[in-house]
This record gives sequence, C-alpha cells and structure tokens, in this order.
Amino acid sequence: MTRDIGVDLGTANTLVHVQGRGIVIREPSVVALDRDTHRVLAVGAEAQRMVGRTPGHIVAVRPLRDGVIADYAATQAMLRHFLQLAAGRRPLVRPRVMVCVPSGVTSVERRAVVECALEAGARRAYLIEEPLAAALGAGLPIDEPRGCMVVDIGGGTSDVAVLSLGGIVTSQSLRLGGDRLDEAIVRHIKREWNLLIGERTAEEVKIRIGTVDPEENRGTMEVRGRDVVTGLPKVIEIRSADACRAMQEPIAELVAMIRQVLERMPPELAADIFESGVVLTGGGALLSGLDRMLAADLGVPVIVAEDPLSCVAKGTGVALARLGHLDHLLQSGP
Repeated sequence: MTRDIGVDLGTANTLVHVQGRGIVIREPSVVALDRDTHRVLAVGAEAQRMVGRTPGHIVAVRPLRDGVIADYAATQAMLRHFLQLAAGRRPLVRPRVMVCVPSGVTSVERRAVVECALEAGARRAYLIEEPLAAALGAGLPIDEPRGCMVVDIGGGTSDVAVLSLGGIVTSQSLRLGGDRLDEAIVRHIKREWNLLIGERTAEEVKIRIGTVDPEENRGTMEVRGRDVVTGLPKVIEIRSADACRAMQEPIAELVAMIRQVLERMPPELAADIFESGVVLTGGGALLSGLDRMLAADLGVPVIVAEDPLSCVAKGTGVALARLGHLDHLLQSGP
C-alpha cells in the first residue's frame, strides 16, 4: 500500500512527510549537474557539499528561487529523487503528493509545480498555500470562528496570513526570507571590510551570532574570505552587533508587511489576534530576538511555534488526512 506524501518544497531545504511515518527526509534543495551531459550527479546534502567547490564541468544549483521553480528540469530531478526515497523504488501504486507553495505565486507558477510533481511520479498532485500548511502544522485551531495569525519565514519567501473558520481571511507574501538576510550580510561585510564571503559563510554568521536586537550580545565570530583589494585570503572578526546592522533593512520590510496584514483584517479578528497572538514558523522564526522585537513593535503577543522548521511539512500531512474538509482550499492536478 502506498502512503500519501507531503512535500515542503523550499528554496533552502526540502522536507518530505509520509503519512503514518512523519518527516522522513530533510535535505538542502540543491542539485549537482554535469554541465556537458546535464546528468544529475547528486541531490540534497551531498550536492550541498559541492557548492562553490566543483570543477568546471560540474555545477551545483539551487533549482528554486524566491519560493518558485527557477530550473524546471533540476526541480523535477530533485523531486523525483526525494519521492523515490520516501515511497520506495517500486511502489505498487504511485502516491498522492501534496506540495506547498507561497501564497503569492501566480497561476502559471502553480501549474508548473503541479506538472513537476506529476512528472516526478505522483498519481495525483495537490497544492496547499504555505501559511495554511504552517498553521495546520503548528496546531492552530483554524476551524474555529476566531482569528489565528501565522507568519511563515522561509528561505526564499515570507508568508503572513490570518485564518478563521477553516480558511484564509487575508494574506500576503513577500519574496524575502533567509536568503535575503544572507545576501544583506554578504553586502555589509564587503562594504565595511572589503571582504568577499560566500552565502554559506553568511548563513553561518546569521545562525551563530545573528540577532535583530541591537542590545543583545551573542559574541564574535571569525569570518574568512577574499580581500577585494588585494585578492588574497583574509580573516576578520565580527560581532553580533555587525550582523544586526546588516539585517536591518530586510527585517524592516518584513515588519511592514506584517503591519499591512494586521491593518487589513476585520476588527473582530483583530481582537482575537490581540488575545491569542501571532505564531512564527519557518527557519526565520529561529532568528534571535525576532519574536521580542515583533511583539514590541506590533503590540501583540508573538510566539515561536514548537519545531518551526517542520511546521509546513507536518501541515501537509494534516491536510492530506483531511482532504475532504479542505478541498475548497487546495488546487489539484489529474
């Protein structure tokens, strides 16, 4: 018997949830290809280790950008690889697959994801918007006649949604996530120290000493890269305050988007949100000080979900188990 499969097809990481087994795959969304033959050489963590270290004929790519498919063939190869790992090499019946998409994607982008899932081996493909999946995975009571608000901060996009009575009342998506924060750190270090670093190093800075609270001291970190002036290797030491300054602009954009959603919601639901608060999911929810900063800025309680990285993937499993109740919120392919 083939079990239904839910996929959090993220810009940075892909998580796969199998019905009855939970999350079975948690891998970087990276594919290594032979440039000459276009043959897939590695997928996931193995391909991630090749980023920036490959010979000329091998290229390691991230096939999704800003939450949508940027390289269709590479995405299809990656999805097929993960589905085969999750379902087994020769399933008797092809699985039903549910894939998450940002709430702001176009109909063309949605259709591309459905077709990609079908060509990768799905018997039937469903799409679910990320904030809805995040709310289901976080255990929010979205079926009740009261407002719930979720902010899902992923690698490529951030989605904000207010939900009530099993549906999305208002939502907004911004193509801003962990990648934009990494890019901001890269630019800041280049501008301040004439040092060029890679995105993986910037991500390490964000995780180890990154904060949005200028008063918080998370220590210092050695950063290695190439001096822009001399072209030689160089090492500097940066503080958490430097990482905080680097991320100020993208964080301000995120706060502005959350404010816009709060301003658009009906007054009755606003009262519910003031009482129950805003729930943060996604990898960005782990950024130090973000919950405290948002609570102070918005004037409402802000809670980080339990295991925020897995909420969207878990939500696909909940949605697959409740297909009959959620049909009006899902898009499907044959």
